[in-house]
Amino acid sequence: MKLHMIAKGVAPLMAALLLSACATPEFKQPQIDTPTAFKESQTPAASEVKTAADGTRWKQAQPAEQQARGEWWLAFNDTALNELIAEATKANANLAVAAARVKQARAIAGVAEADRIPQVGVNVGAQRSRPSALEAGRPQGSDMPLQTSYSAKLTASYEVDLFGRVSANVSAARNDAAGVEANYRSVLLALQADVAQTYFRLRATDAELATVEQTVRLREESVKVNQRRFDLGDIGEFDLSRAKTELATTRAEAIGLQRQRVTTEHALAVLLGKPAAAYSASVNPLQDSVRLPAIPAGLPSSLLERRPDIVAAQRAMEAANARIGVARSAMFPALNISASGGGVADHFSDVFKWSTRSWVLGALMSMPLIDGGRNRNNVVRSEAALEESVASYRQSVLTAFAEVEDNLAGLRILSGQTAQLDEAVVSARRSADLAQKLYDAGRSSYLDLLDAQRNLAAVERSAVQLRGNRAVTTVALVRALGGGWDKPASNAQASN
Repeated sequence: MKLHMIAKGVAPLMAALLLSACATPEFKQPQIDTPTAFKESQTPAASEVKTAADGTRWKQAQPAEQQARGEWWLAFNDTALNELIAEATKANANLAVAAARVKQARAIAGVAEADRIPQVGVNVGAQRSRPSALEAGRPQGSDMPLQTSYSAKLTASYEVDLFGRVSANVSAARNDAAGVEANYRSVLLALQADVAQTYFRLRATDAELATVEQTVRLREESVKVNQRRFDLGDIGEFDLSRAKTELATTRAEAIGLQRQRVTTEHALAVLLGKPAAAYSASVNPLQDSVRLPAIPAGLPSSLLERRPDIVAAQRAMEAANARIGVARSAMFPALNISASGGGVADHFSDVFKWSTRSWVLGALMSMPLIDGGRNRNNVVRSEAALEESVASYRQSVLTAFAEVEDNLAGLRILSGQTAQLDEAVVSARRSADLAQKLYDAGRSSYLDLLDAQRNLAAVERSAVQLRGNRAVTTVALVRALGGGWDKPASNAQASN
C-alpha cells in the first residue's frame, strides 16, 4: 500500500518534469534575404559574357551536363587540365588532411551513437586475500586463513534517455560529421579551382611570353637593319641607339615573364603534391581560339544548397542547437540502470556451476542540487555558440552572393574590354604596318615607327592578359557557384 501511494505521488512529479524538460529547442532556420535573381544576370549587357575575344560566341561543352557530380572542369574540354586535377585530387596534402578529419568526425559520431544501446562487458578474475579477524567477527589476534576466490561475471549498463541528453549528443555529433564532410568538399572544390586557375595563369604567361619574344625578334631585326643603315650613312647614331635600347628593354621584360612563369609552375607543383624541383610544365600558350564554357548562374536560392561552405555553416548551426539540449539535460535527473551476473567460487572449475551464481540489478537516478551555477552557465555558453554559428551562417551566405555577383560582373566587364581590344589590335597592326612602310620609304622618322610598334606590342600583350583573366574568372565563377551544375562534388576519398 505504501509503495502504491509513493508511486502515485511520484508519477505526477515525473510527468511534470518530462513535460517541462524540453531540453533540446526546436531548430529554427535563420531568415535570409535571398534575391530572386542575381543582379548581374539581369544586366542588359550580361549577354556579352558569352562573347569570346575573337568575336565568336562562347559555347558550353555539350557533355558537361552529363558528367558525374562536380566534374565541372570537363566543360573546358582540356585533357591536360583533366589530368592535373585528377593528379592533385590523389596527392594534395591539404585534401588528405581534410579527408582524415572526415574520418575522425565520423568516428566521434559513432562514439556518440554507442550511448544509445546498453554497454555489455565481461569480468573474469581471481583474488587471494587474508581478512582481518575484526572484519570476520573473531577475537583480535585470531589466526585467519588465506582465502582464494574466482569470479566470472557479465555486466551491463544503460542510461535511460529521459530528457534527451543522449539523442541531443548524437544529433550534435552527426551534424558535426556532416559539417566536416561539407568542409572536405569545400577543400576539394578549392583545390580543383586553384589547379584550374593556376593552369590557366601558366598558359596565359606562356602566351604573353610568346608575344614578348616575338617583339624581341622584331627588335633584333630592327637593330640589324638600323646597323646596316648607320654603316651606310643613311641614319644617325640616335636611331641606332634607340633601336638597341628598345631591344634591351624588351629582353628584360621577357626575363621578368620567365620569372613569373617559374613561380606559377612551382605553385602548380605544390597543388599537385610534388616538390617544385621535380615538376616541369610544358609550354602551352593560351590561344585566342580557346573556347570557354558559359556558366549558368542559376537562382540565388539554389546557391544555399550548392555551396559546400554554406552547407558546413548550416550543419554547425544545427550542431550548436543540439548542444543546447545536452547542456539543459544536465540540469535534470539522469537514470542509469546496471546489472551483473555470474559465478563466484573458491575453485575456478566451480565458477560456472549454478550453485555459485550471483547477480545484481540496480537503478540509480541522480540530479544536481548545488553546482555553483555550472550547468546554468553551460546552457548560456551553448546558446551563445548558437548565436555565433547563426551569424557565421549569415556571413557565409552574404559572401557567397557577393562572390557570384563579383565574377558575373567580372565576366561582363572583361567581355566589354575584349570587344574594344579586338578593335584596338586590328588598328594597331594596321598602324604598325603603315609606319614601317613610311619609314622604309624615308617619309617618317624612326621615332614614329617605334611608337607604332610599341602601341602594337602593348595592345597584343593586353589582349593576351585579358584572355587569361577571362579563363581565371570563369573558373572563379564556377567556384563561387559551388562547382558543377547539379550536385556538389563527391567525397570519394573521404569515404575510403
